[in-house]
Amino acid sequence: MSQGVEVVGLYVQDQEEALEFYVGKLGFQVHTDVANGDYRWLTVQHPDQPSFQLGLFAPGPPVHDAATAQMLRAMVAKGAMPPLVLVVDDCRAACERMRAQGVEFTQEPVDRYGTVDAGFRDPSGNGWKVIQMRSRAKAT
Repeated sequence: MSQGVEVVGLYVQDQEEALEFYVGKLGFQVHTDVANGDYRWLTVQHPDQPSFQLGLFAPGPPVHDAATAQMLRAMVAKGAMPPLVLVVDDCRAACERMRAQGVEFTQEPVDRYGTVDAGFRDPSGNGWKVIQMRSRAKAT
């Protein structure tokens, strides 16, 4: 029997806005978009990782009551959730491509510990690190 992680969920404030950001600006592709009443199962995937999905989920019923959903939205907006990591071949080039698509960076690319990394947040407040793999980092 084979097992593994297929979907990692991410709370977002607005699923349409998140979909536009992840597909339109980061280049992800829609994997699943299914509604069941007010609940929407929305996942995207990186084109180079077709077996892994990122769930773009709105806090609320049927999983959360109103108070919990409000608290989760506030935490996400403040950037309190752990950052996700996007691994790239060339951090500076990837940041320039994303910046051209309208991604706003919270940390410009910086050399450290033999890698290059940068940071940005999605429209909901979720933090991302863009990291150039150590073996691919160029001396600058």
